[in-house]
Amino acid sequence: MITQAMILSAGKGTRMRPLTLTTPKPLVPVADKPLIVWHIERLKQAGISDIVINAGYLGDVLIDRLRALDLGVKLSISDESVLDEPLETAGGIRYALSQGLLRDEPFLLINGDVWTTFDFGRLKSISLGKKLAHLALVENPEHHRLGDFNLVGDLVQPKTDGVPSVTFAGLSVMSPKMVADVVAGQIAPLAPYLRQAMSQNLVSGQMIDDVWVDVGTLERLAWVDNFARHLTK
Repeated sequence: MITQAMILSAGKGTRMRPLTLTTPKPLVPVADKPLIVWHIERLKQAGISDIVINAGYLGDVLIDRLRALDLGVKLSISDESVLDEPLETAGGIRYALSQGLLRDEPFLLINGDVWTTFDFGRLKSISLGKKLAHLALVENPEHHRLGDFNLVGDLVQPKTDGVPSVTFAGLSVMSPKMVADVVAGQIAPLAPYLRQAMSQNLVSGQMIDDVWVDVGTLERLAWVDNFARHLTK
């Protein structure tokens, strides 16, 4: 049973300027609640209260705000804002592991810039076995019609031309072994490691049909804000 999670929160959110010039993307409000708080509350509801957040762009603002909130979870901050360059996803995971903030066991990995009604408890009981990751996938949204990967049975494979593709939802179960070759402090995106693992049949996946939004533009932020307000009435 998975008991820890990491929320990726170090990005700049450049497509959401001018809002993100002064507000880190994880603190952008959705129905008057910071985007990252939606994730934290859903993780808590799923019984996961040991949560790591990496802070990068406007990290001091994010850290101060999170420390002022009483969310009823154990919140650990992996502060990448003190480094010269952003570490990217694999580098950020490795950095959190090197500080002992993440234990050397599988964890939920959540992109901080998505919003969803998905129940994180559905990933909590995933057993990776010898696999390195398990991904939640969605039908390709209008803004990403080409998709990311193929799903063949329960295995996620690199995208192949002519084969129907799906989009990675930014919700996954990840083994620390995925970043075993990354050096602490190294700048390393996750995608190459994921694709390498896929080529060895080490990544499983599942489709989800919950409401899911990549909150990457002001237009999509406005849509999810309106949806969430109706949801909470």
